[in-house]
Amino acid sequence: MKKHGKKMIAPIVITVLVILYFIAYFGFLIYLIDNIVLKLLSGIIPAFLAAVMIYVCMQRIKEIKGGEEDDLGQY
Repeated sequence: MKKHGKKMIAPIVITVLVILYFIAYFGFLIYLIDNIVLKLLSGIIPAFLAAVMIYVCMQRIKEIKGGEEDDLGQY
């Protein structure tokens, strides 16, 4: 593996697990709801949260590749 390859595994795995959780939880919620407006909101909200989660994961990977493995050391 590359120099920082092992350090990128955890953010990617956590991102995938959280997105799978969003799909399962909100999918079940959409299944139970009868109102179309609430179904739409229950679909849009997790899609937005998943997009934010992917963005944060990409930012973290950039930090790791840039050599900033320990962000808390800056404060």
